[in-house]
Amino acid sequence: MIGRLNHVAIAVPDLAAASAKYREQLGANVGAPQALPEHGVTVVFIDTGNSKIELLEALGENSPIAGFIAKNPAGGVHHLCFEVGDIAQAVEQLQATGARVLGDGRARIGAHGNPVVFLHPKDFHGALIELEEVRG
Repeated sequence: MIGRLNHVAIAVPDLAAASAKYREQLGANVGAPQALPEHGVTVVFIDTGNSKIELLEALGENSPIAGFIAKNPAGGVHHLCFEVGDIAQAVEQLQATGARVLGDGRARIGAHGNPVVFLHPKDFHGALIELEEVRG
């Protein structure tokens, strides 16, 4: 079902400082910040050639990232994102095997303009999993 690793997301308390660290210390190609109000985050993508790192900063006090940062003030790995060819089919198959899709179970549009869902971390050994539909 899952395809390639699309990105590893890291929640950070200060997006500008984290972006500068990756750019200046690691020489990474760091994209521009992108606000995603529907998801409660501002993101920056770092292209690693074969995948991406997504830096996440809370956008507003109701952001799910705000709670993560409250528990992990320095930040940390937040989720793994895998590509799937058909997100509706993936959700149906996962739910049939007992996996829980967070929220209302329906895909929302993510940072790349593609449908995404998140899977409950308790169903995947503590790892929050994002599935992103990528066709072709």
